[in-house]
Amino acid sequence: MELNSNNINHTQTELDFDPSKPPPQPPPYVKAKRFVLHPEKDTFDFVKERQIRRPTNTIESTGHLIKGCLGGGILGIHEAYMKSGLWTSLFITVIFGFYIAYCMHILVKSAQTLYKRLHLTEMSYPDLAEASLEVGPFPKLRKYSKIFRYAVDTVICIDLFGACCVYQIIIAKTIKEVVEASTEEQQYDLNRLRLYIFALLIPVLLLCMITTLKYLAPFTLIADVFIVACVVATIYYGYKSAPPLASVPAWKDGIGFFEFCGIVVFSMEGIGVSLPIENNMKEPEKFPKILAAGMCVVVLFLMLVGFFGYWGFGENSISPVTLNFPTEIFPTVLKCLMGVMIFITFALNFWAPFNLVWYYVSKKHSPKKYWLWERIYRSIFVIAITAIAIAFPNIGNLMGLLGAFCLSNMGFIFPAFIELLVIWESPGLGRLYWRFWKNIFVILIGVLLFVAGTYSNVKGLINSL
Repeated sequence: MELNSNNINHTQTELDFDPSKPPPQPPPYVKAKRFVLHPEKDTFDFVKERQIRRPTNTIESTGHLIKGCLGGGILGIHEAYMKSGLWTSLFITVIFGFYIAYCMHILVKSAQTLYKRLHLTEMSYPDLAEASLEVGPFPKLRKYSKIFRYAVDTVICIDLFGACCVYQIIIAKTIKEVVEASTEEQQYDLNRLRLYIFALLIPVLLLCMITTLKYLAPFTLIADVFIVACVVATIYYGYKSAPPLASVPAWKDGIGFFEFCGIVVFSMEGIGVSLPIENNMKEPEKFPKILAAGMCVVVLFLMLVGFFGYWGFGENSISPVTLNFPTEIFPTVLKCLMGVMIFITFALNFWAPFNLVWYYVSKKHSPKKYWLWERIYRSIFVIAITAIAIAFPNIGNLMGLLGAFCLSNMGFIFPAFIELLVIWESPGLGRLYWRFWKNIFVILIGVLLFVAGTYSNVKGLINSL
């Protein structure tokens, strides 16, 4: 969830490929079943039936996936490596890359199976969650399909609004470092940092009054260029100041390990973009290939920034990684440009979850006063985001908490549960119930990350008060 616009389509969880269009809204509640199973003999080719105005090819889809996974989290991944140890973190980053990619794969595969059964051409993540229970093999659970949908909506909103908190802290730290030419001691003055976060309230509030993306979406391409520049700069400056590799700890402790897990999941998780990207592909059957290619790039970038950032800047490194660069002309310009781009992408990241929330809260108000109430609610959410950022100005633990609390559910537990519902009767659980045990294993890993990661990162946030 991250420094990009997550250019995706047909979901209320992320941004749309066409920024001039309003986001698709959740369907109105109706008592009748929304999803109807069709006989297996009644074949349905969802690829041929799709009507896509601008379908994406394999290369474009791979690019969207990389942009959707890589975001602001990459600017703090070196701090995650510092918490866990260099070689342990490097190895676990690769493991999580495979794990996350696999969960994205089973989510999309489950959706494609339901497209054929329900004669639908596309679904968002909340649609899929609701449909998997409504037409699932357990009649007693079907009445909870709406609750499952709302659970997915809620987790998505918490994750994306939480990412806005991270962005606001990054902007404030960048401004503080550039304005004050901060010493190492000043960098850890949290009360001064809180003043900078508070000072951003009015500019961010005005920015989030923009209700259309057509003025903001072009900046996402520039932001991607800056991310690549940060990766290259981290390698250069990190290697330039790196101590002997043998002096860097390979492992630290269990608390630090679970804090690392939350941050690395936050930094590379792309479950929210997987279905919208597949929905827009010209050849959706090639999604596994673009998933493999895209995740390889994402994991490589994270490994480079994490490895060289921690190795080069050591135990005193801070987030974002750009603040560890020397006070030379190019690094200073890069810091300023990154701060500006993160400021703009704050509005992009705020846009998607707010439109989902606005759909529900707008029902309580007269359409004649929508203009006024929308801006009131926008102000309330921006103030709440600012208040949380002021209370917990710890980027590492905040990213870790979002990764552990939100993405362990949205990225691991929910996809495995959905796949179990979809494959339970056809094709079945397999010999020795291997499909059942496989998904139980995925769910247990997600639960472990949820419990241990949430605990360790909440503890870190409380200590930073």
